[in-house]
Amino acid sequence: MKKNYHLYLGKAGHLTVMSEFLTRGWNVAIPEVDIGDDIFVVQDDSGTLRRVQVKTSTSIAGQKSYKGQFNVPISQLRNNSNVPVHYVFIVRHNNSWNVPLIIRQDYLLDLWENNKIGSVNRGQLNLHFTYAVEKVKCSKIDLSKYIADFSDFPIIDE
Repeated sequence: MKKNYHLYLGKAGHLTVMSEFLTRGWNVAIPEVDIGDDIFVVQDDSGTLRRVQVKTSTSIAGQKSYKGQFNVPISQLRNNSNVPVHYVFIVRHNNSWNVPLIIRQDYLLDLWENNKIGSVNRGQLNLHFTYAVEKVKCSKIDLSKYIADFSDFPIIDE
């Protein structure tokens, strides 16, 4: 592996996620300065704006599952604004991308504060997702309903 492989993997994850939004009919843009938003996703006709933070991981193989590890800054998770961030978690497994897990900021905050998912270390929420057939869990909490949850990004046919 290259010395800075994580940088290449992260950019590949961003581009993969951007491609998915584009195929759904949404416009995408990368901010010139990254201060917490990796991608802006816009519905051109209405001007609807969504903020997206892409979290990318390589897989750690298990017997009947695999894991992906992600870190989310607590300060970012708690930062409320009029437009919540959508976290898109994507794992590179067996030379292909898994189906993304999409969790809106307020839902992820609630899962951490009330369901105690993940662990905190140095201001980061460390999440260890376990992927099995059509299931995803973190800290024994089932997150499967967030698999490919594009409900805030409906397909635009026009």
